[in-house]
Amino acid sequence: MERTTLSGKLFIGTLTLFAAIGGFLFGYDTGIISGSLLKLRVEFALSVAWQEAVVSVTVGAAALSSIVAGPSCDMFGRRPVLLAASVVFTIGAVLMGAAQNAIMLLVGRIVVGLGVGFAAMAVPMYIAEVSPASIRGKLILINSMFITGGMFSATVLAGALSSLPLHIGWRIMLGLAGVPSVIMFVGFIFLPESPRWLVFHGHEDKARRVLRQIRGHSEVEEELKMITDDYQEHLKSHIGCIQQVKKFFTSYPIMMALLVGCSLQMFQQLCGINTILYYTASIIEMAGYEDNDAIWLSVIPGFSNFFFTLVGLVLVDRLGRRKLWFISNAGLVLGLTMLIAAFLLKDSHGLKATPLSIDSTCGYKSCWSCTADSSCGFCADYDPHTQQYLHGTCSNGLVNGSYFNNISICDLHTEYVNNSGNLSYTPTTLERKWFFSSCPDSLFGPLAIISLFVYLAFFAPGVGPLAWTINAEIYPTWARSTGIALATSTNWVFNMIVSITFLSLVHALGQPLTFGLYTVLSCISLFFVMLFLPETKGKTLEDMEHLFQRPYFMRWCRQRILWKRLQEEQEE
Repeated sequence: MERTTLSGKLFIGTLTLFAAIGGFLFGYDTGIISGSLLKLRVEFALSVAWQEAVVSVTVGAAALSSIVAGPSCDMFGRRPVLLAASVVFTIGAVLMGAAQNAIMLLVGRIVVGLGVGFAAMAVPMYIAEVSPASIRGKLILINSMFITGGMFSATVLAGALSSLPLHIGWRIMLGLAGVPSVIMFVGFIFLPESPRWLVFHGHEDKARRVLRQIRGHSEVEEELKMITDDYQEHLKSHIGCIQQVKKFFTSYPIMMALLVGCSLQMFQQLCGINTILYYTASIIEMAGYEDNDAIWLSVIPGFSNFFFTLVGLVLVDRLGRRKLWFISNAGLVLGLTMLIAAFLLKDSHGLKATPLSIDSTCGYKSCWSCTADSSCGFCADYDPHTQQYLHGTCSNGLVNGSYFNNISICDLHTEYVNNSGNLSYTPTTLERKWFFSSCPDSLFGPLAIISLFVYLAFFAPGVGPLAWTINAEIYPTWARSTGIALATSTNWVFNMIVSITFLSLVHALGQPLTFGLYTVLSCISLFFVMLFLPETKGKTLEDMEHLFQRPYFMRWCRQRILWKRLQEEQEE
């Protein structure tokens, strides 16, 4: 019978907290790039493609390292992989903070991504294998809480450092990522290996000692026997590497579990979450705020993400995985719909733009359509008496926002005349300012921030952590490392696809259509979960294989048919 004393619970808590620092690293990197990107694009004059590269190379590197992490966890153990992840992440943080050019920054982002991939693979596996079944879901969710806590901490820190000189603030933002990774390394020097890995590698006595340590008592023989029996089953069917891969991909229950696990990770990304997380400050800037204000306002959705992850800790073992995913997924559709409405209202009620008569490349008639084109800028008129921005001019002025044809057009009147090849103008007393990624009219800006808050309030307790929680528990022990590795890689691949295309989609389609695409994909996710995701609440890791003997909808239909027949028999 499963029992854990107070001292055992404290030790499990310590294990979980140090392991979850790996999640904090992931969250911090995600949150800090959102704020620092607005500074980096100025420091290194980054184009849209370069901005997408700086964000997405970390994800791509994580996808590659997560594939290697699975076999590494099996070969060397969960603990050594987590130690390696902390070392790699520290090196990457130093490279980013000391970057002298865009290439060095990119290399640092790649190294950090390698560390993130190892941690994302090993942390939920380690926590799942040291946790009692009764609280396993909550403990795995602590990793998700640390991820969102890292994001929230990063947004607060980015806001606090945003007013520092340009060349200093972003270096501190990125370099501080090395501090928690050092703490994680020191902690895991003193923490034990997973008892399941020890049993599967012939160290049963060590596994017994570890179980006594993490349960806080000596009565661990029943739990050890369950693990040992699972290992004996594995030995009976022990085959070579190639044969094991063949067994994995020819086992129907495993393939069903893999379909569900990989699909959940895919839909978690296709709902657009990492456009929200990686580009929070950029989206808020698009909604009409200046860069420093946008960085500070990113704290609001960051707090939503962190707080509602705590709500998920309460709900995951009460509502169950399936019901919680439904509620969360439906909330994502609501949040995205609100965000689409915010940008549509801004498009229809935004400032008007007068195309510059000598400039045929930026003939846009609104600020939002003008700034959506990366080669154009909006020169806004500002009335100091009413303290309001008025309509302005759309032009392909240089990206630094200072000159057009060697004349500062923001010092000119909005009526331009090309007279005999010379630029003439009428002076004005209005103040003017350049806008390239946003527009100064922020009437509907608060609606965009509220939309982000709502979106993350539903994502944080459900779709976000559940994709990891479910994947950590649906595979039998012999297939767990491979299954989690493939599902984790799926997450990173689609994460990279979404993050590397977001800014390009916004410039090609505009904000409403881009977020409309994510809304449609979120609806498809709901339909998939309805058909294929069984409830895994309260099931032991050893029982999971039986849940996937057939697709969920077939079992549901069969149960409905049997129930109907039973009713008919009772009526007779």
